[in-house]
Amino acid sequence: MKKLKPIEVRKNKTIKELLEEMMDTAYQGKSLARAYDILRKMINDEDTTILLGYSGSLSTAGQWKLINWLIENNFVDIIVSTGANISEDIIEAMGYHYYQCPPDYDDTALFKEGYNRYYDVLGSESEYMEMTELIAGFILTLRENYPYSSREFLYEFGLWLKKKNINSVVATAAVNKIPIFCPAIVDSPYGDAALIAKSRGFRLILDNVKDYTEFMSLSESVKETGVIYLGGGVPKDFIQLFSVSADLMYEERKVPNRVNLNSRKDTDESYYPHKYAVQITADSPQWGGLSGCTFDEAISWGKESDNGNYVQCYCDSTIALPIITQALKDSDLNKRKKNPGLIKALFDN
Repeated sequence: MKKLKPIEVRKNKTIKELLEEMMDTAYQGKSLARAYDILRKMINDEDTTILLGYSGSLSTAGQWKLINWLIENNFVDIIVSTGANISEDIIEAMGYHYYQCPPDYDDTALFKEGYNRYYDVLGSESEYMEMTELIAGFILTLRENYPYSSREFLYEFGLWLKKKNINSVVATAAVNKIPIFCPAIVDSPYGDAALIAKSRGFRLILDNVKDYTEFMSLSESVKETGVIYLGGGVPKDFIQLFSVSADLMYEERKVPNRVNLNSRKDTDESYYPHKYAVQITADSPQWGGLSGCTFDEAISWGKESDNGNYVQCYCDSTIALPIITQALKDSDLNKRKKNPGLIKALFDN
């Protein structure tokens, strides 16, 4: 057993130092400190490719520039996001704003005045539609009858946004050659923009199977993997499957050039569990859903390693993410080198 140490107040303490002290406490404070510690180990491990699952309504809550900072420092290598998080940030990148409001505001009045409410945040419907029209305008520049993966689509869109000086998450990722996959992309303004493009005679084709195949093929270009989940949902499930489904692409059920794990009864499948895993979630495990599913449970699937390099912090991401990213900044970590295999597989063909 390790002795617990009470936290003491002192002047000029950094966020990094506070989290290091919280490591010796308990409950979710300790879990938050462990999340920071594992992230730091992940970043310093040159053999580890880091995948970020980005879900929830975080971009509307002032978190998207933190994602940009992670991208710019190569602290993430692959992003899987909801469509909302990589579209609603565009509104602020265009120069517009979200507004704070009481969560018990008169929603009928808000509707009449043209505002949409995200708990205690307001967004203008006209600005939302301007962003959607912007995406539709981009769609009209694409090749017709070509099946795009979401990663291809978002890379082209990011470069297009950058030329317009709209420095959103998608634009920052494209410039830094960080791939973004969005398996449920039409459940967002991107789907609405596709409808607008359709009304103007353009048929956008987004190929989900191509998306999945392209994502799983990246398994050949990695050694170890670490995962970060902000929330859960589709991004978490998509990334978790990276450990257990990539082998299905190969007749011999093994990913080339990787060390597999297989000690399961009655199966020839190969498993490549994540070496590190961090999740910030407000969901509970007892309801049986993946968003709250523990990493211990994931070990039974072969998705996580059983060596203990994982932690789940049951906390609002708008609390945890700013604290952790500032602590990483305080740590003066070196900018990570890019994975040349990923760059070659995705951007140099």
